[in-house]
Amino acid sequence: MSGQTPGQFSIHIFHRLASTNQTLWGLIDAGAGAGTVCIALEQTAGRGQWGRKWQSGAGGLYLSLAIEPDLPLSDSAQLTLCGALGIARALRHCGIPAALKWPNDIVLAGGKLGGILTETRTRSGSIVKAVVGAGINWANEVPPTGINLQSFQANLLPPPIPSLEMLAAVTLLGLASGYRQAADEGIAGLLPSYLELLTNIGQPVVVEGRAGVVTGVSPTLELIVCFPSDSAESGSLPRAAGEIRLKPGTISLGYNR
Repeated sequence: MSGQTPGQFSIHIFHRLASTNQTLWGLIDAGAGAGTVCIALEQTAGRGQWGRKWQSGAGGLYLSLAIEPDLPLSDSAQLTLCGALGIARALRHCGIPAALKWPNDIVLAGGKLGGILTETRTRSGSIVKAVVGAGINWANEVPPTGINLQSFQANLLPPPIPSLEMLAAVTLLGLASGYRQAADEGIAGLLPSYLELLTNIGQPVVVEGRAGVVTGVSPTLELIVCFPSDSAESGSLPRAAGEIRLKPGTISLGYNR
């Protein structure tokens, strides 16, 4: 991934926004470049992947970063992968044992701590501008499958991340680190690190009535599921072992809470 990766940040902080991604696109249209950041204390119309509503009450971190990746459209999954990986590693460096759930969730103690929503603009088959939105639960209310960082740190003295401001800094530095590694090494350099933090390896799943096991993720961020051979049933032939690849959004892997 060539192009401009964030070196310095130009940060815009808002009390309340519909969406940090939406506001940042407006700033880009007005001339803002790579490294521009929007942070909101609350979102009224936050979005997750595939149009899902992202619960964005007061007390969470809602942040969007502008980058200019110059990346082939066919490699768009790399943006999501390096963003989630960068944040998870930055949290781990602070002593928070964050991990990843396919394709783009940041998890902690079996619950969803945060997620990434990447939006892009293309020209001549390449992604030339992108907005990467990150939502991280800090002290906000979360659904049963979620966790916020403040509650996780309640018995950690001193807390590894003592404030929302530090969480914002850690998140931004993690995003920038992930994109710099992507620019230097490409997906080949990122994928092994992503798989090391992925909680879904070895997870049993059922696809179209057939039981399989998650064994990996492809360079295009497809989930790799392997199936054992099936015993023959009455009036049918046995099915051979094999594997399939599932695109993000085609299967839900759930949480272990």
